[in-house]
Amino acid sequence: MAGISVFDMLKVGVGPSSSHTLGPWKACQRFLDELNPSLLQSVKKVKIVLYGSLSLTGKGHATDKAVMLGLSGTDPVTLPIHAITKLISKIKEEKQLILGGKHPIPFDPLIDIVFEKESLDYHANGLRVMAWVGNEEISATYYSIGGGFVQKEGETVAPGLDAGIFPFPIERANQILAYCNKEGKKISDIVLMNELAIRRPKDLGDGLEKIWQVMLESMYKGCHSEGYLPGGLEVKRRAFDLHERLMPQKTYVDAPTWLGAIRNTSVQFREVLKWVSSFALAVNEENAAMGRVVTAPTNGSAGVVPAVLMYYLTIENHQAGMEQIREYLMVASEIGSLFKKGATISAAMGGCQAEIGVSSAMAAAGLCELMGGTPGQVLIAAEIAMEHHLGLTCDPIRGLVQVPCIERNTMGAIKAISAAELALETDEKHTKVSLDNVIQTMWETAKDMNGKYKETSTGGLALTVNWVDC
Repeated sequence: MAGISVFDMLKVGVGPSSSHTLGPWKACQRFLDELNPSLLQSVKKVKIVLYGSLSLTGKGHATDKAVMLGLSGTDPVTLPIHAITKLISKIKEEKQLILGGKHPIPFDPLIDIVFEKESLDYHANGLRVMAWVGNEEISATYYSIGGGFVQKEGETVAPGLDAGIFPFPIERANQILAYCNKEGKKISDIVLMNELAIRRPKDLGDGLEKIWQVMLESMYKGCHSEGYLPGGLEVKRRAFDLHERLMPQKTYVDAPTWLGAIRNTSVQFREVLKWVSSFALAVNEENAAMGRVVTAPTNGSAGVVPAVLMYYLTIENHQAGMEQIREYLMVASEIGSLFKKGATISAAMGGCQAEIGVSSAMAAAGLCELMGGTPGQVLIAAEIAMEHHLGLTCDPIRGLVQVPCIERNTMGAIKAISAAELALETDEKHTKVSLDNVIQTMWETAKDMNGKYKETSTGGLALTVNWVDC
């Protein structure tokens, strides 16, 4: 098994989906990187075939736009959000794509992006990229396996670090607990030592701060943006109105100032629920609008981890700073990696339990450690959060990451806070279900789940709700 870093689990990207947008985008980037540079200028034509879930919900998840952006040589981390619409419109109007940002080729999205409903054997999210140099076809098949991870056909695992590089290699939760008990350390300490084996302390600190800044900006923008989300469902943004009622007639020039103002606001219990909900809604409304968010572990579940961290910063500990933020993010990422290794973080493979359930477990664990939980209690918090998301289906209306996806982030965040509190009141000796047990159960549930509930929009709410009347 390849090692998984905190920056593998928490990635900056563009919405609305890590598996359907970010993954295909990166797959096309990878195809260009693997293409012999001397051949790029000789490419006459490219074609992309999307399979399975990428085809069934691809248009709602902007998969067609993502592959065009990837083939154009743009980077989801750095491409200005406002440039996306202009670039896509230009390709469609001119029927031309600048391959790798260097070589113009004819390209008609209606012809050169093929939606093939049948799935490939390995994974529900498959895509094949083909390029022609003269009469020769050069092609590769990739799988978007969740959370922005991309695996090429023939690879046994997604590219990553050699797990042996880490002083504390981890495959299961019981290994983390054993390391903590032996070393007398917190979970975040173990993660920190692993990360410092592969990067300098400054790079780790700066990288985690950047992750937090993107999370904070997505909450800030979402709480200060009104109107309707794109895609045809006419879903109204609610974070703006909720935020206005919580902090009426107050304008803040930037995200840090806004954070400070919330910390100075007196909050009652009902308002706590509303604040947490507004934070989660804000992130996923930004995600649905193709804004920039952090996969945690996916785009569709990107609101849970930042919302719970904001809860801690604004309600529980007004003195908390980057030290606590880094600790929280490291614990959350490690819990997410356990689910990726032992089960899945792809809704196309496991339903929404693999996204919202995992994100809730990540947030619960991070919060529990910040609030003084032992390593055992931190794992209990993650287990409780996932246990009560088991079997959650993925049935997005019209294939959009909007209904019920956005609201589910609020539920995941609230459950994470409750799970952390329950874990803090739990004696480890009296637990009946371990985190490893629940990860195994989630994977077995995923394998048993009917395919129409795995991000195909062929069952559940996607069929029983007439989206035209929404």
